[in-house]
Amino acid sequence: MKDSLRTGISFGLTSAVITTLGLMVGLHSGTHSKIVVLAGILTIAIADAFSDALGIHISKESDNTQTTTQVWVATISTFLAKFLFAMTFVVPVLFFTLSIAIIISLIWGLSILTLLSYMIAKSKKEAAWKIVGEHLMIAIVVIGITHWVGDFLGKIST
Repeated sequence: MKDSLRTGISFGLTSAVITTLGLMVGLHSGTHSKIVVLAGILTIAIADAFSDALGIHISKESDNTQTTTQVWVATISTFLAKFLFAMTFVVPVLFFTLSIAIIISLIWGLSILTLLSYMIAKSKKEAAWKIVGEHLMIAIVVIGITHWVGDFLGKIST
């Protein structure tokens, strides 16, 4: 049960950070529209949280060693972690200019990813810098690519 909960929370948080930040940065660079970015965050929080939860559900169901309870704990914890954490990105967008909100969101999301990665490294008794660095590098690559795609689409649509 504990492993299922840890799976759901770690997957949900990681997915919320990378997906939401990638979407926010891409939409911001392509549209510079606060309402579009808010709509994107809400879409991620709802549709992607359900999608990720179903993905974990099916993955756990296909593992014949998982009980029904373990499957549902992983499913529900994935949904809640993804939904609730993705929703935290709404706050800066509501209260700050979009450019400042993006910076705050990047700091917030990458900090959470760093903390989660650090905790994983410590639980595995591995070098924290290696795991934290690997996870941050992946997130930064995704954010960079979505920024570039948003810039590109913003330029060709005008």
